[in-house]
Amino acid sequence: MNNEIISLCPYLDAPIPLTKTLKYQYPPLLKPGHTRLLRLMPDEQEDAGVQCWLFDYPLHDSGRGMNLYEALSYTWGDMDSYQSISINQRDMRVTPSLHTALLHLRDPYLERFIWVDALCINQCDPNEKGHQVQSMAKIYAKAGRVIVWLGEAADGSDQAIEVIRVASTGQPPTPLDKTSQQAILGLLQRTWFQRIWVLQEVAAARHVLIKCGSTEIDGYAFCVGLHALNFPFEAYPDLQSLIPTTTYLIRDAPFRPRCVTNRSGRFSLQIRPLRVLVDMYHTRKATDSRDKVFALLGMSSDDGGEATFSADYTASWGQIFRQSVHYFLSNQVSVDTWDDKEIAVIRGKGCILGEVYSIGDVTWKDAQTADIVWRNATGYLGSKEKGNSRWTLQSGAKPVEVGDAICLLQGAPRPTVVRQRHDHWVIIRVAVQP
Repeated sequence: MNNEIISLCPYLDAPIPLTKTLKYQYPPLLKPGHTRLLRLMPDEQEDAGVQCWLFDYPLHDSGRGMNLYEALSYTWGDMDSYQSISINQRDMRVTPSLHTALLHLRDPYLERFIWVDALCINQCDPNEKGHQVQSMAKIYAKAGRVIVWLGEAADGSDQAIEVIRVASTGQPPTPLDKTSQQAILGLLQRTWFQRIWVLQEVAAARHVLIKCGSTEIDGYAFCVGLHALNFPFEAYPDLQSLIPTTTYLIRDAPFRPRCVTNRSGRFSLQIRPLRVLVDMYHTRKATDSRDKVFALLGMSSDDGGEATFSADYTASWGQIFRQSVHYFLSNQVSVDTWDDKEIAVIRGKGCILGEVYSIGDVTWKDAQTADIVWRNATGYLGSKEKGNSRWTLQSGAKPVEVGDAICLLQGAPRPTVVRQRHDHWVIIRVAVQP
C-alpha cells in the first residue's frame, strides 16, 4: 500500500502522512438511545502503543442504575499536533492530551471500559454529534465513576494533592506555607477548571476520581480538603468565579440518586433553570461557542427548556444566541447577533423598578444577598428603611454590584439586573427570581 493521508474530523486542517495504515471509519449506531464504549486494552509496557476497540452500547434505562464503564472528563488540549492510536486495528489520531490520559488509564493486565467524547462520538457527523451531546448527561450519570484528568504531574501538583488530601481527613488545619499555596494555585489554574463541558460531566457523576499524572484523589475529599484549607480565593478573582461553582458540583456526587430517571421523555439532571445556568457559567471556555448553551441543557430544570432547545450543530452560533435571548427575556425584544462574536444588541421597552444598595459576601454554596431599594409611584427611589427588600441570588459569572438596576423588560416574565455604561445598559443577570 502506498502512503496514505489520514484525515479525520475534527482535525482536518493538518493531515499527517502514515505508512501502511487504514483509517478508522465509524459505522452508524445500531439504534436510537445507543452510544459507543471504548475498550482500552492492557499492556505491561508503559510506552507501548495504545490499542482500543469501539463497540455499540445501549443506554436504555433498566433499573440497574450505574453501569460498569467509566467516563473521562478532560480537555482536548493542543489540536495542532497529534498522536496515533489503534481503534479496531485501524488508525485514529488523537490530541496529545487524550493520548497521555489513555496511557495513564491503561492497566497492565485488565481491559478497561471508558466513554471518551472524542472517540465515542463520530465528530464528523453533525446529526449524530447533536443526538449524542443531548445524551451526555445520561452517559455520565450512568457511569460507574467519572475520572477527571487534569494532565501530567507538574509544578508541584503531587504536593498540592497530598496537602488537600491530608486536610480532608479532619486533622487540625495548619496555615498554608508559600510553597504549598503556589502548588495548589498551579493545580487550580489548570485548563480543566475553565471549560464549560466539564460542569455537566461532574454534575451528573455519582463518584468522581480526580487524577493528575499518577496521583489520584477522591472528588469529595478534594472538595472537603480545599474548603478546610481556607484557600484565599479573594486574592485570585479569576479562580473565585471558577473553583467554588465547580467544587459545589463535585462535592454532591456521592449524594445523588443511584437510579437515573427521565422527565418529559428526556433525561435531565434538573439542577437549575437554564437562564440561571447561563448567568453562572457563560464566561467558561468552549472551542465552539454553541456549546455555551448546549453544554448546559443536560443540567436544565426548565419544563419547556428541552423542547425549546436541542443541540443542533447545523444552526449557527448567531441563531442559537438569538434564540436563547428571546427564550430568556421575551419575543417582544429585538436582538442582533453575529456568528463571530459573543455579543448581542438587545432593543426593547422596559422600566427600572429599583436599585441595589448593598451586597453580601458570597457563601460556600455560591449564593449572595442583595438589598434592593424600590422606586415609588412617582419614579423616585424610596427609603432604604421602608421601601427595600433583601434577595438571595445565585452567584453568577458577573457579580452584582452596588448601583446596579432592577429592570423589567416588556413581555419578560422576570426582572433583569442591568448596569449603565455611557449610552447603553449591560445585562448582568438575564432573569432573576429572588
